[in-house]
Amino acid sequence: MRKIKIGLIQQTATANVSENKNCLAQHIGNLAQQGADLIVLQELHNSLYFCQTENTNNFDLAEPIPGPSTDFYGKLAHEFHVVLVCSLFEKRAPGLYHNTAVVFERDGSIAGKYRKMHIPDDPAYYEKFYFTPGDLGFHPIKTSIGVLGVQVCWDQWYPEGARLMALAGAEILIYPTAIGFESSDTAAEQARQREAWITVQRGHAIANGLPLVAVNRVGHEPDPSGQTNGITFWGSSFVTGPQGEILKQASTEKAEDLLVEVDLSHSENVRRWWPFLRDRRIEEFKDLSKRFRD
Repeated sequence: MRKIKIGLIQQTATANVSENKNCLAQHIGNLAQQGADLIVLQELHNSLYFCQTENTNNFDLAEPIPGPSTDFYGKLAHEFHVVLVCSLFEKRAPGLYHNTAVVFERDGSIAGKYRKMHIPDDPAYYEKFYFTPGDLGFHPIKTSIGVLGVQVCWDQWYPEGARLMALAGAEILIYPTAIGFESSDTAAEQARQREAWITVQRGHAIANGLPLVAVNRVGHEPDPSGQTNGITFWGSSFVTGPQGEILKQASTEKAEDLLVEVDLSHSENVRRWWPFLRDRRIEEFKDLSKRFRD
């Protein structure tokens, strides 16, 4: 068996970046003391979700990689001897920015990074204004505790990304996330959206025979422009096993930490029972590279 303990930090963000980072440092330390080997943070955890409006001043939040935040979180990974998955606003060059996940090894070094590939552009989620689509591809990151298939938020709706990570040897799928309700949605619609978000990711776990981690922010963040009533992030961070079974799930309303033990070797048994990779008709899938079959 290859058992690891995975820590998830579901956070309510504030407008104070230093406060957010210091709060995360405390929670990282707490989870490490409980035996966490891998700790995963939510999408863009240093700040409020600034993509609710298009404002060029928000580019001031971006940092180079390596930079101040990678120094900060790298020291925490080293201090607490954990593998740490962060989500940062990357300044690659003046006028060129990415939404980037960074993985730190136990010694504090950068094991690898992933630039978000799928960028939404919807009311209150104006990410195309800020982020250039990723150009690093779907390549898992090797660490001392396993091979991590890290993607970011909107990527989680696309089975192709999860499959490519699995085909490249990922042992666990990981999605830092920022998603929630628009206040004008009915309660029934809110429930459908949240359940769809959970269900599609459970499907990725099942289809690829891999455990999956999704970490979402939680709480209400107002729209600075006043055009909407803001976003209520629905939390619900969770971990599944390789058959999509939910091993643990967080609240919809409060900040909290989760600690979950996962046996990475169990995927081998599941894939023997359900050999989806064996039976793929890859010679018939060529049209998947088309925008539409017309």
